[in-house]
Amino acid sequence: MTVIITASELARELAGQAPPVLLDVRWQLSLAKAAGAPAFDGRAEYAAGHIPGAAFVDLDRELAAAPGARGRHPLPDIAEFGAAMRRAGVSAGRPVVVYDGGQGWAAARAWWLLRWTGHPDVRVLDGGLPSWEGELATGTATPAEGDFRPVPGAAGLLDADGAAALARTGVLLDARAGERYRGEVEPVDRVGGHIPGAVSAPTAENVGPDGRFLPAAELKDRFKALGVHADTEVGVYCGSGVSAAHEVLALAVAGIPAALYVGSWSEWSADPSRPVATGADPQ
Repeated sequence: MTVIITASELARELAGQAPPVLLDVRWQLSLAKAAGAPAFDGRAEYAAGHIPGAAFVDLDRELAAAPGARGRHPLPDIAEFGAAMRRAGVSAGRPVVVYDGGQGWAAARAWWLLRWTGHPDVRVLDGGLPSWEGELATGTATPAEGDFRPVPGAAGLLDADGAAALARTGVLLDARAGERYRGEVEPVDRVGGHIPGAVSAPTAENVGPDGRFLPAAELKDRFKALGVHADTEVGVYCGSGVSAAHEVLALAVAGIPAALYVGSWSEWSADPSRPVATGADPQ
């Protein structure tokens, strides 16, 4: 199954007889509020210009539950997630393409949730909105109600204990920037560092300067160098299960299945009883 789509391929599909459902998931991890600046407003960005026909999806409200003990972006209530997807026009029998402002993290979170809850055909626009060369629409699209009914999968999801175990028995990748993994800085969470045994694998290294994914062969070589082989069980975490979804997507481009620890470091580090490793050594 192809998991990404280029802008030219999307343009052709939108002009065809069975166009995909389009979801705009523009979002940014922002510390602006703490600095007194206005927070990023994805809905306003969407209204100012989006790919024609796309429906806006709010990551914080529709792709995650409220922040708390399970992390900053815990899994959403499945019934509420399903209702949001149906409002956006998502149906089980129609392909879905998701995009964001170019970073790819938010789009990947939507991709992962839809795939994990049973949608058979979801792709991410490689390079996001900046890669789109067609016209943009303004205002708000009102798609016809979809029929998608999410059913969570039995695999592909890790909790804190599962992540800790996988760091010993397989490969647990930490998708955050290297300095956060090493514990040199921690701008968001209670303490810096990483889950003992996790391997540093910044998700920014999965894409080129244009924000598009590296070729599948290059991604496969990258993950092989990090200890991922044909029979390796792989998991990924980040700060709150958003950029890690992008790494799960990169692994999928390379043909490697991986599980996501949604609670990620924001859940792990909030519990003082859980061990924390620092420095470049995984242990």
